[in-house]
Amino acid sequence: MHELAGGGDDGTTGLLGGGRVAKDDLRIEVYGTVDEASSAIGLAKALTSDERVRDVAEQLQRGLYRLGAELATNPEDPGKFGTTSETDVAELDNLLATLEAEVGMPKGFILPGSTPASGALDLARTVVRRAERRCVTLIHEGGLANLHARRYLNRLSLLLFVLGRFEEARAGQEAKPARHRV
Repeated sequence: MHELAGGGDDGTTGLLGGGRVAKDDLRIEVYGTVDEASSAIGLAKALTSDERVRDVAEQLQRGLYRLGAELATNPEDPGKFGTTSETDVAELDNLLATLEAEVGMPKGFILPGSTPASGALDLARTVVRRAERRCVTLIHEGGLANLHARRYLNRLSLLLFVLGRFEEARAGQEAKPARHRV
């Protein structure tokens, strides 16, 4: 049996770089939500038939992995496992601009789920928004000094919205407006 099996039975979990915190610690909530977002993106990746959407999804998952590692690092040793940087945010901005130039954006609110993959991307977007809200709280409480992490999550949620519309366009579908037109 693995020597760490059951190590969290006491309601704590280990941080990268050492130390333990309660499983309901805000830091754990943030990186757990980042992990949920990555899983939702993984679902979209598995559901799409478009190679470019799969490639972008995997790129986004790798970015979330890096962010999750940063958030899971003991705050007494920040940066030991890397940090989210201005360059990471700029990469999302560049990808966002590229995709926006290739697909039309809806004029109003939409109903998610025109395709299975776009529905999963919209689910991922909402999970990222939750991660961003929790990250803001972590920053306000002094648990995270790197403001690029918050900016990364903000840009990522917008990028996931655009990627969802891109997925729909590639599948020959269009997002339905949320408001029923009479």
